[in-house]
Amino acid sequence: QVQLVESGGGLVQAGDSLRLSCAASGRTFSSYAMGWFRQAPGKEREFVAAISRSGGSTDYKDSVKGRFIISRDNAKNTVYLQMNSLKAEDTAAYYCAQSSRTYVNRGGPWNYWGQGTQVTVSS
Repeated sequence: QVQLVESGGGLVQAGDSLRLSCAASGRTFSSYAMGWFRQAPGKEREFVAAISRSGGSTDYKDSVKGRFIISRDNAKNTVYLQMNSLKAEDTAAYYCAQSSRTYVNRGGPWNYWGQGTQVTVSS
């Protein structure tokens, strides 16, 4: 059983930065790609970013490229999402997920999910 626990969300102003963390336990963290997704009220969940098991390959949703950075620390079983220049449209619940694959593939499959952390950006 894999447990993913997100943290770091909050209420910020447009232009501010936040760093989300996702701590993993239960399955060899370094063996699998990890991803971040988000879901705004009334909208479907969407892909945000993904990182390969080694951290050497990443993928981003177009609207966050150049502003968000995904990274991982396999020694700490943690994946991060550094979010800079936040915009009101980034407001959503953010979820981390673990893939069943080692490489980046935004289509997954994504087998395990965290409970989410809320990010609210005021304009």
